[in-house]
Amino acid sequence: MSETCAIYPGSFDPITNGHLDLIQRGSQLFGHLIVAVLTNFDKQPLFTVEERVAMLRQVTEDMRNVTVDTFSGLLVDYAMHKGARVILRGIRAFSDYEYELQMALMNRKLEPQLETVFLMPAESYTYVSSRLVREIFQHRGSVKDLVPPVVEERLQLKVFPKKS
Repeated sequence: MSETCAIYPGSFDPITNGHLDLIQRGSQLFGHLIVAVLTNFDKQPLFTVEERVAMLRQVTEDMRNVTVDTFSGLLVDYAMHKGARVILRGIRAFSDYEYELQMALMNRKLEPQLETVFLMPAESYTYVSSRLVREIFQHRGSVKDLVPPVVEERLQLKVFPKKS
């Protein structure tokens, strides 16, 4: 295992099995993987940053070289502050590639020492996104195989709280 520190940034609202697949595989490729939850004030997330961090910590608790953190501002600044040399990103489809390529090239322009590594999720997760999970769940569809059980429970409490 490499001693390289990598950052896997995202909003993780909510974390999906696709995210978890990349975290598990990234933890095997890098000596230290930081799962970094972006604090984006322009978006209206379903879960608070604190809730997303708690869920991520719960689903990664058995991965000794994975830590969960938050950041705002430029990813390259955060990465350099953390001593990371790699940004890990997932690509599900060609449409992801175009956006991710632009981001990777801009990050390289801003910080040439920082590399971006793209991983494809397992085939069974190529169609899964946080947005689709939220949409399916809000329409009372099953997300059982799309998210970890703890996330499904938290979705239930958040979207359909029991009335007293």
